[in-house]
Amino acid sequence: MARKIVLPLVILGIIFFARLNRSSRDDQARPQDETEQGKYVASGDEGLGAAVAIVVDQSGSMLDTARGDNRPKYVVAREAIIQMLATTDSFIAKQPDFPIKVGLFEFATGVAALVPVQPYDRGLLRSTLLTMRKPTGGTAIGEAMDAARAALYRAGTIRKYILVVTDGENTEGRSPRVVAREIARRSEGAVRLYFVAFDIDAGKFDFVKDVRGEVLGATNGLALRASLDTIYRGRILAEAVDAGETLTKRP
Repeated sequence: MARKIVLPLVILGIIFFARLNRSSRDDQARPQDETEQGKYVASGDEGLGAAVAIVVDQSGSMLDTARGDNRPKYVVAREAIIQMLATTDSFIAKQPDFPIKVGLFEFATGVAALVPVQPYDRGLLRSTLLTMRKPTGGTAIGEAMDAARAALYRAGTIRKYILVVTDGENTEGRSPRVVAREIARRSEGAVRLYFVAFDIDAGKFDFVKDVRGEVLGATNGLALRASLDTIYRGRILAEAVDAGETLTKRP
């Protein structure tokens, strides 16, 4: 009687493990989630305007002293970003009908949205930057990029930009190289990616160029301000100005 019971159980076990093994091979052969392979879809209607997600490194290395300065890098970086954002005021004065939306994200071991991507609010962005916690932990660049991308697709604008300021290489979560390629592919180029490498070799982020983005280096605070100005005012806002002028010239 025992043998009659054991034999079917053995057969069922063989069948179960065979199916499990085949399922595992199939999972490896096809994308993890087929829905992740399609084009990104905005959460609502999109119109004219530019949305910028500023992504700031808050990992432990940002506590190090900046070159040519007696202050930590995170303090120097925050001041440079505040100065960069101030140029938005003159843009809005010239193009009041062209929406500019700005959000602020921080990353270390994890990612946090400090200010959602929303109409530019100089006071809120400034106060948030000045009261950010002290840096600690790892460097989750790839995860921060994807969180910023998701927020941009809720912003309601056609033009989308991610600006990353970091002093280190990725140590947590997905590779920024992989995430950059995914964003470029699934956004069909709608999300522009910019990196400022602060006190780190910019060549470590050359993958940004492969997706038609741009990476600039900055060895000290002065260079950081210059690089941020080049990207924000010289690239992002300049492109928005062109779009705004096109809008105002329509009959």
